[in-house]
Amino acid sequence: MEERGTRRGAWAALALLTAIYALNFADRQLIAVALDPIRIELGASDAQMGWLTGTAFALFYSVAGIPLARVADRGHRWRLLAGGLALWSVLTSLTGAARSFTSLALARVGVGIGEAACTPPAHALISGFFAARKRATAIAIYSAGIFAGFYLAYDAGGWMCKHWGWRSAFVAFGAPGIVLALVAAFVMREVEVPRASRTAPRTLAEIRELLALPAFRHVALGAGIKSIAGYGLATWVPTFLGRVHGLDPAESGAWLGPIFGVGGALGTLGGGWLADRLGRERPAWRLRSAAIATLLSLPCLYAFLFASESRTALLWYAPASILGAMYLGPAFALAQDLVRPERRALSSATLLFLVNVIGMGLGPWLVGVTSDALAPRHGDAALRWSLAIVVLSYAWGAFHMLRASSYAVTARNESPGASPAART
Repeated sequence: MEERGTRRGAWAALALLTAIYALNFADRQLIAVALDPIRIELGASDAQMGWLTGTAFALFYSVAGIPLARVADRGHRWRLLAGGLALWSVLTSLTGAARSFTSLALARVGVGIGEAACTPPAHALISGFFAARKRATAIAIYSAGIFAGFYLAYDAGGWMCKHWGWRSAFVAFGAPGIVLALVAAFVMREVEVPRASRTAPRTLAEIRELLALPAFRHVALGAGIKSIAGYGLATWVPTFLGRVHGLDPAESGAWLGPIFGVGGALGTLGGGWLADRLGRERPAWRLRSAAIATLLSLPCLYAFLFASESRTALLWYAPASILGAMYLGPAFALAQDLVRPERRALSSATLLFLVNVIGMGLGPWLVGVTSDALAPRHGDAALRWSLAIVVLSYAWGAFHMLRASSYAVTARNESPGASPAART
């Protein structure tokens, strides 16, 4: 029988996990807010900055996630998460001391390795505290930490970069994580994990079993391909607003904080709630609703990119942010529903691996490379055209989410068993 926490304890744990995830993305996203000042000071190109914020970070983040998930599946979830939080927080502060592109890259790689210890144990803890019928909502609340992190990075980070400089901003952003790491390590109680999970893991065999499930394959492809545009936008939109509309980091942050932070959080929470509600009677609609929302966000994104005035552009970015975030809860809830409790961290890590290798690994880099290629013809507007090309991945990702929805069914009881997806 799967252990459940008390109602109060479950929600307290979820609140702490969400706060930690907010710091995860705030520390990750701050570099996008200061991307042009860093690029100019260190003499880097758009392609190099895209590679650093995307490909290099994603590679180490994703590869480290698999072995760390196996540790989490053996029962050391809070301590693992606390250790990762302390590591990435220290290295976020050290990012402010970078004197070359190489030293900056080394610090960001370390941040990526530390952040890999966050979501797999967090998803496993949440799934242990919340029943399957509430899981998309609970994971959506946790995922809303992404957008709280963006809010902090865009708003507070933009202000700090303008008034204190980007180096001091990184030092300040790293400090709160140490406090939360101590709480996670010494206050929170570990959740009992089934003894079967403590046997020697067969990681590759278990990953192959996951990938044999059509629902898992398609949800991973859908989330990953959609994230090519998602990570591309998250990394380059502040720079786009600076180059095309003349906004400085503080000005763009003051807009993007509420629009992307609050809007994305509302979309994530609304997507999780809608998936759980629709999925009670029609399981396929858990992901189908996310796919439809993704498609509806595309015209809003093009209106944002090609608006001639900054305020008009930003007003279009609000609905795009809400709709584009609605897939998170349903996608990660499905990954949890498909496996037994002792494989939940691995399932989450495998999905994150694929999402980040595809989305984070390609998105920011593709935008940067395409922008460099188009710059001789379009100048600063090259970034607009580069983003316009990359956001087409939303449509491709939505197609795979629709395919995944045809296989997925909701786990309706308290005892997770074999996959609820049909094999082919």
